[in-house]
Amino acid sequence: MMPLFASLIWIFLAGSLAAQNPALNMPDLNSQAAVLMDAATGTLLYVKNGDDEIPPASLAKLMTIHIALSEVAKGNASLDEVVSLPRETWAVNQPPRSSLMFLAPGQTVTLRDLLLGLAIPSGNDAAVAVALRFASTVPEFAERMNQEAHNFGLVKTHFVEPSGVSEENWTTAVEFAIFCREYLQLHPETLTDYHSVKEFAFPRAENVAERYRNKPGTIIQYNHNNFLRTFAGADGLKTGYIDEAGHNIAITAEREGTRFIAVILGAPAVYQGSRLRDEDGMKLLNWGFEHYQTLRPSLDTLAPIRVWKGKEDYVEIAPAETLEFTTFRTRGEQLHWEMELSPTILAPLPQGTFVGSLVLYDAQGELRRIPLITTHEIERGNLFKRLWDTITLFFRSLLATRNA
Repeated sequence: MMPLFASLIWIFLAGSLAAQNPALNMPDLNSQAAVLMDAATGTLLYVKNGDDEIPPASLAKLMTIHIALSEVAKGNASLDEVVSLPRETWAVNQPPRSSLMFLAPGQTVTLRDLLLGLAIPSGNDAAVAVALRFASTVPEFAERMNQEAHNFGLVKTHFVEPSGVSEENWTTAVEFAIFCREYLQLHPETLTDYHSVKEFAFPRAENVAERYRNKPGTIIQYNHNNFLRTFAGADGLKTGYIDEAGHNIAITAEREGTRFIAVILGAPAVYQGSRLRDEDGMKLLNWGFEHYQTLRPSLDTLAPIRVWKGKEDYVEIAPAETLEFTTFRTRGEQLHWEMELSPTILAPLPQGTFVGSLVLYDAQGELRRIPLITTHEIERGNLFKRLWDTITLFFRSLLATRNA
């Protein structure tokens, strides 16, 4: 998980990338706050009012889904289990103007149904049903949501209920992008199983009592995320709206191995405000795919390096960071690595000791530099070994001086 303070590093990185290429025309957006993040690396490429606190509206349902799927992963629940529907979950008992799955008394509903009802029609009734499956009360479930937010390192994100209908829920564009990245890493299957599903039919015959199965009153609702139909590569995540927040969306799209997460908060709460929100999202994603990419360079196994005055003569080394990184679309041709090692590496050598750098070059020059560290400890050798290596190093140095 990436704690919030780390986002400052990514903001700095994004600024340095822009400084290298001042021709990047950053999009001008209508929404109050926005973020564009490389989903693989966590690099923030665009930030507008990223720390403004704004109600997430139905984006809160992603945290509700996360908790449910976490319980399934732990073996504490099953997607195919039948979930009880107390009075609080029924559609008729939800706040006015609620998005609904249309839960009603007497229905038979699985947890999988409820998650689809959260992801596609954004049912507030489904959110309450999921909350009461995993907690005794809705406020108790909200505390679980807040604990999860804390676990992700989010300090401004706060929930009071699971659907997002309350204006007392809060998040920021930066924090919610961080959460979305973690969510996708933990639950990658949700893109196919839930968030890219375009329509949802409920109740079906199997959901109602036998006497109603010939006419179950099925309602077909469509995914509110227009990007699934209009933007190549889009496969999630969630839209949201309440009057106090305006129109929100968390979008993810992948093209040619690069996946971006865009979070738009506070598009104007006016007629066709959702169109303005979608225009902002389109601008942001198009700009990202035009200018940036995720590079995943390959690397052969690194040979052990020589250690002097130790119990062992060689130590294994490894990159201290992942190889994948974010860079410009104009970079990445003819990639190759070179190692720059410290000239003399002496024991004792703790595990994780910096011993040099792995430098990535492309056709335009140096592209990235990664620290190299030792993978295990090398203890100091005995007196004879240290003396022998001291003599060897002396003559090596003398020979090098003569050949200079």
